[in-house]
Amino acid sequence: MIKDVFVVDAAAHSYNLGEDNYAVGRYSQAVVDAFYGAHYSLSPVGYRLPREHFTRDWTVAETAKMLYVESDYDYACHHVIPINAFKDGGVSIQKAREIRARWPNRFQVYAGVDPIFLDQALDSLDEQVEELNPIGLKLYPNSYSADGVVGWHMDDPEIAFPLFERALYLGLKAVAIHKAIPLGPVPMDHYRMDDIDAAAAAFPDLQFEIVHGGFAFIEETAFQLARFSNVWVNLETTSNLAAAKPAAFERVIAGLITHAGEGALDRLMWASGASVLHPEPPLRWFWERFQFSDEVREREGLPEITEEIKRKILGLNYLRMHGLDAEALAKKIKSDEFAVERSNGKAKPFATTSSKGFTE
Repeated sequence: MIKDVFVVDAAAHSYNLGEDNYAVGRYSQAVVDAFYGAHYSLSPVGYRLPREHFTRDWTVAETAKMLYVESDYDYACHHVIPINAFKDGGVSIQKAREIRARWPNRFQVYAGVDPIFLDQALDSLDEQVEELNPIGLKLYPNSYSADGVVGWHMDDPEIAFPLFERALYLGLKAVAIHKAIPLGPVPMDHYRMDDIDAAAAAFPDLQFEIVHGGFAFIEETAFQLARFSNVWVNLETTSNLAAAKPAAFERVIAGLITHAGEGALDRLMWASGASVLHPEPPLRWFWERFQFSDEVREREGLPEITEEIKRKILGLNYLRMHGLDAEALAKKIKSDEFAVERSNGKAKPFATTSSKGFTE
């Protein structure tokens, strides 16, 4: 917690990036390369790991301690990841089961399936809902195989819509779709934004999270925020621009507001992307330093970024989407194991993980 701000991470994961988890040769390597490229280029000095200490199996305990002992987060959503370039998808159902069982007051989870294999996806979603009690669904726009890459679109009535219908039937509130950042040598088409329009219009009772929103296609994202009240932006990876490339982060937030209006700030959700990126640097920079410059505010007609707005982005927006109460959640974690450990002071970067002492 920063001051009395309840901080929520809308997208955390405990990836298994070890070679023994590769499922599709060069595509598996390409996805890992993309992750490590983001880790190194978007992490400040002191928060970078050598590749050999990054490309491994990250435990749920490491992710939890990075969030709650090495940083100022209070609550997080842990995603099951369905990237079939990995044998377990990248982040297994088993890890979601473990994190919910060990720390139910600290984590919610999203289920994850691969829509290309629709029958299997529907069956898996049923099973995950029964086992994990997820509150949302995480999707990726393409599938990998030895023969190549197959993509799908959010407006596909034969692939996507049956999955959304099942999600609604099962009581899920949100569908988070990875966009903007292509994973490997894949067609960019499936990472664009246009296909979200028809999905948002056809399923007004589902909330659609654009994961990595604003990292690319700022104008398209802004116009979706303006036209569809059930479209939200999940700032995973985009948030890391705040510390690594603050001018770029300013352009992203300014662009979303310029086209969608100040109301867009009510549908931006903070996310760290841990374990790919350490959660602390962008959070600290955003809270302590982020403001639009006077020049940008005057030129673009932008609002002042107040503490109230930061509170919304850092947690209240996510909690509102899912009908959760910050005060009730805070009471449950007040004296838990992370609060006790954190009472001794914030740990150094990666000090609570097996990669301690290897930062660059």
